[in-house]
Amino acid sequence: MKARSRELLDRAIAAMVAAIDVYNKPDFRYRAESFTILALNAWELLLKAKWLAMHRNRLSSLYVRQGKGSKRPRYKRTRSGSPFTHSVDYLAKKLTEQKVLDEACLKNLEALAELRDTAVHFYHNNPELAERVQEIGMATVRNFAEAVQEWFKEDLSRFNFYLMPLSFVAPPRTTEAVELNKEEKNFLRYVNELDSGDSDPNARYFVAINIEVRFVRSTSAAATPVRVTNDPNAPAVQLTEQQIRDRYPWDYARLTEECKNRYDGFKVDKKYHTIRKGLLDDKRYCYVRKLDPGNPKSAKKVFFSMNILQEFDKHYTLKR
Repeated sequence: MKARSRELLDRAIAAMVAAIDVYNKPDFRYRAESFTILALNAWELLLKAKWLAMHRNRLSSLYVRQGKGSKRPRYKRTRSGSPFTHSVDYLAKKLTEQKVLDEACLKNLEALAELRDTAVHFYHNNPELAERVQEIGMATVRNFAEAVQEWFKEDLSRFNFYLMPLSFVAPPRTTEAVELNKEEKNFLRYVNELDSGDSDPNARYFVAINIEVRFVRSTSAAATPVRVTNDPNAPAVQLTEQQIRDRYPWDYARLTEECKNRYDGFKVDKKYHTIRKGLLDDKRYCYVRKLDPGNPKSAKKVFFSMNILQEFDKHYTLKR
């Protein structure tokens, strides 16, 4: 039979997996709010698991007592007569006071609880609010995984603990100007007060996590694969000038030199030019940079991704 703390831990993990699964589904009304409710429930179960582990798995340690001085403890009861258990707020504050829970983690839970409490009044049409909510959610998930590892030595790497970045969610085809309502303004002000923005980037716990999507070349097994496509229906991700140069580092001269070093009997001839020109419209391999982007007759220069060699490999013989 499982210890009570272990049973609560398993349920906490299941609740967080469910929260992430809900958030990463195709967009539907009440998605973010549903995530918030499930994620906060996961944290409440996790805090109760830790509390029980610290109190020899005595369920009575979780019960809310009534009255003082009585030799026999009296507990507050629910409508069905069961004992009330301590709230997530109570447990989080107590564990923070005891240096068991990190202060940043407490602030993250306070922001999450505020969002949960007023969820029915939130309308996530405003990009600023939607992004802020996700920053809180990403920190909630990360903090949860860290706490499970620290408190119970449980590795959650078997789960895909991530929230789909907003940058990969296609925006609506028409965008209406939407002003923040009073509740949304109050919530954003409250979160900004909790998150000073000057937290240590190397800390283990966070109030919120800023969202930034960049393309970098990586050999790490943990790196998220991204594919460039010509599909007009694919979500758009805007690259900075530096990111473009990082992705397309070769000009014509460099590409030609790489081909000379890579292939047997390579010649700069009609065959080479035909293959190269046939790939100019494929954004996986080429990027055309105009001196004046607004002028269709502007001078331009073509840059190439190193991946273009995959196409040339089909037509030439590699040197041995």
